Amino acid sequence: MEVKKLSISWQFLLVLVLILQILSALDFDPYRVLGVSRTASQADIKKAYKKLAREWHPDKNKDPGAEDKFIQISKAYEILSSEEKRSNYDRYGDAGESQKQQQREYRFRHFHEHFYFDESFFHFPFNSERRDSIDEKYLLHFSHYVNEVVPDSFRKPYLIKITSDWCFSCIHIEPVWKEVVQELEGLGVGIGVVHAGYERRLAHHLGTHSTPSILGIINGKISFFHNAVVRENLRQFVEGLLPGNLVEKVTNKNYIRFLSGWQQDNKPHVLLFDQMPAVPLLYKLTAFAYKDYLSFGYVYVGLRGAEEMTRQYNINVYGPTILIFKEHIHKPADVIQVRSMKKQVIDDFLTQNKYLLAARLTSQKLFHELCPVKRSHRQRKYCVVLLTAETTKLSKPFEAFLSFALANTQDTVRFVHVYSNRQQGFASTLLPDGDMFQGKSAVSILERRNTAGRVVYKTLGDPWTGSESDRFVLLGYLDQLRKDPALLSSEAVLPDLTDELAPVFLLRWFYSASEYLSDCWDSIFHNNWREMMPLLSLIFSALFILFGTVIMQAFSDSNDERESNPPDKEEAHEKSGKTEPTFSKETTSKIPKKGFVEVTELTDVTYTSNLVRLRPGHMNVVLILSNSTKTSLLQKFALEVYTFTGSSCLHFSFLSLDKHREWLEYLLEFAQDAAPIPNQYDKHFMDRDYTGYVLALNGHKKYFCLFKPQKPVEEEDAAMGSCGDLDSSLHLGESRGKSSCGLGSRPIKGKLSKLSLWMERLLEGSLQRFYIPSWPELD
Repeated sequence: MEVKKLSISWQFLLVLVLILQILSALDFDPYRVLGVSRTASQADIKKAYKKLAREWHPDKNKDPGAEDKFIQISKAYEILSSEEKRSNYDRYGDAGESQKQQQREYRFRHFHEHFYFDESFFHFPFNSERRDSIDEKYLLHFSHYVNEVVPDSFRKPYLIKITSDWCFSCIHIEPVWKEVVQELEGLGVGIGVVHAGYERRLAHHLGTHSTPSILGIINGKISFFHNAVVRENLRQFVEGLLPGNLVEKVTNKNYIRFLSGWQQDNKPHVLLFDQMPAVPLLYKLTAFAYKDYLSFGYVYVGLRGAEEMTRQYNINVYGPTILIFKEHIHKPADVIQVRSMKKQVIDDFLTQNKYLLAARLTSQKLFHELCPVKRSHRQRKYCVVLLTAETTKLSKPFEAFLSFALANTQDTVRFVHVYSNRQQGFASTLLPDGDMFQGKSAVSILERRNTAGRVVYKTLGDPWTGSESDRFVLLGYLDQLRKDPALLSSEAVLPDLTDELAPVFLLRWFYSASEYLSDCWDSIFHNNWREMMPLLSLIFSALFILFGTVIMQAFSDSNDERESNPPDKEEAHEKSGKTEPTFSKETTSKIPKKGFVEVTELTDVTYTSNLVRLRPGHMNVVLILSNSTKTSLLQKFALEVYTFTGSSCLHFSFLSLDKHREWLEYLLEFAQDAAPIPNQYDKHFMDRDYTGYVLALNGHKKYFCLFKPQKPVEEEDAAMGSCGDLDSSLHLGESRGKSSCGLGSRPIKGKLSKLSLWMERLLEGSLQRFYIPSWPELD
């Protein structure tokens, strides 16, 4: 027991020493020691090292810590001066990768020995050295991803794996990943591995929050893999990243149209003949890499009707064959036939045939590639340019120019042609006499001197007709250029070429919009749920609040109807045999929810709830009446405002002039222009008649609108009402069909004849408002 305790104590001591060494190594930062940034150049690092070395050299600095400081400076310079060590330090935090691997293996081996873990227990290959060696070649860091992977994804797709330490699922998919990498990398797929523990910034940028994760990148766009990690699924995932229109299926019916497309897209056309029904993935990847230069078609030789093409072009159907067609569609410009197509062989073959024999200059980019700028005396590149008019069929001058280019192909000479009507600025610069070459073809020989458009050129004196004499003159100029470059005596600055094949604005806008919507769809439903959670939470919260508001409003409306129609009142109506009137939708857009107008008296009891503490946005419409005019005015008031009872923001009340005259006159003092108040010393002061006045009171904003009654006029209205007092609820069924007992009821009711028009203006907000500092008490 004592021996075991001693061994355990020594083991803990060794672990403690190892931890201290690791902490000291982590604390050492060569950038901080030399005082330079992580983006510093080698010149800055060397300058900082020399300065600190002179300052802390032990022979010159007598400080006790000078020697240790000088050792740190030397060690820091040793790491940063070596590109390999500096890259290892930036990536792993340690200059020596082997030292880091030994530390990992040492820690894991002792952990394995003391706790008796066996690899067969989990059936996982815990050999970290072997696992790291697989991914080490493809490790990515943020700057490498942004500066190299993203631009390169426009030429080939990338398959990237996100991994981390102690990820058992990562170990489980390791054999499948290794097999897929070996296969797809040979086909031209880019491979990358991101360690989420060391490259957290890159992992967050890619949108991954768990390991392992597999994603694809093409054209700078990220797509996540969501299926089971098996070879076939990963292969289909990479194939699904590629656009669907890269390779056209060519048959006996459409091969003439396909090969004749070089006039429109200005590209050579490539045909692959093979025995597989589906287009091989290698061919699709190749088509994506060369999509800007070549158009690709695929011929399945086992399809009925393909015999005519195979016989015409002498194709061996037992092996894959690639043909390249340029201006002549009946004879291929180049052929390659290999039993097993390799990517490098195909790339070399296509690189030599990227352009037509006499390509058309359709953009400034193509002009730079076909006619590069002169770099030295030995790297002269001449361009023979045919300036011709655009035609639907090949013209005789162009055919003659094409045959001349085919017979005089050289490394230093490139033959191109330009449509004069499409590139007018370019053509007018090279033609000295526009009238002489009007409607005719011309040939110019030029050499570019800089990227700003400066060229030296020589234009043939006569129009180009393709005759033997024209060919002889052009051939003489080319032979003379080899001996005397000064033949190009004219000098000019060419304008930039317009992009003839660029889509119109509407198409570009449509493509951008569709791509943006596709990205949004992928982001919401496939890629990044964590980043989309705030937006989704906001959307669902708004929908929940809206739905809850609708439900609460529906319940509040149903409760209001139940309160306004209690069972006892309904029974009373049934017993009396009176029915409430119904209103159709055509009557008004604001359909009343009740068959009566609820009018309450404004007293000191209801004053606070009906006015002072009225909810924002609500108004109380108050009718001013006296005891003698109460019945007639209430009946007329109910008829006038009935169509407005559908609004839940309006409340209706009446105020007794006999009880609260002082309160009313206090309010009217703030509306002197609309309703002047007589002098209180006037003998007719108390005889002022305010009956028929209507006030629309906004309790929250402390203002009111005033309705002044019209002068009494005789009206032929049917008599309504009774002489008894009315309750706070006036049923229209009771008010109709009864005779009024007051002799002056008709002129009194005429005061409210235009109240409905005033109510319309009130709802429109076009009435004058009179503001008060505070509501007076109603005593």
